Amino acid sequence: MTSYIATMAETLPLDPTLDEIRAALIADVAANAAFDGWGEAAVRMAAEAEGIDADLARLAFTGGAVEMIDTWFAHIDAEMASRLPPEQLGAMKIRERITALVEARLDIIAPDRESLRRALAILAMPQNLPRAAKLGWRAADAMWRLAGDTATDFNHYSKRMTLSAVYGSTMAVFLDDESEDHADTRAFLARRIDGVMRFEKWKAGLKGRGDHRPSLSRFIGRLRYPTN
Repeated sequence: MTSYIATMAETLPLDPTLDEIRAALIADVAANAAFDGWGEAAVRMAAEAEGIDADLARLAFTGGAVEMIDTWFAHIDAEMASRLPPEQLGAMKIRERITALVEARLDIIAPDRESLRRALAILAMPQNLPRAAKLGWRAADAMWRLAGDTATDFNHYSKRMTLSAVYGSTMAVFLDDESEDHADTRAFLARRIDGVMRFEKWKAGLKGRGDHRPSLSRFIGRLRYPTN
């Protein structure tokens, strides 16, 4: 254990930035939060485990619990990307990509499920709801970007809003799922994504039919400016 602590401390520069300290500590902070909550005790224990000065660690998380949770969620985003590189995702259909990305997040969070429960309780406080919405959007955006989405129109926003809702409801099921390998959560996710894909197919068909409908604006324009 001692050699592990030394190695972790030595990976940091001699004069590390606060971002580097947060990145080095956040996995341990999240693990400790299950027992000690998202507070100074979790940070202090993480600093001790990683061989990092406790005062520096405390300075890195002066934003309190919400900043710790924000950093943890960003860590999950990065870990998800490392587990599913572009060449692996590129071989999948879009539905499979989104499913794989959400399931990767489940696997990453699984050891710290109680920490997630505590984090979501903090984010559900009225003063934290705007930050919670921002974090949900960021997770959905990260997944769509990794899935290869390049939309810049309204679809850019609608896709993220929809996935954010799917991800949020899936996490709610995940928190109380005692089935083996969280099979119930995975089945719930599959049903939600199936519903979304059916809706997207219907929406695409509706748009296609709309392309052939008469345009009122063009008709009025022709009345005002006849071609002959």
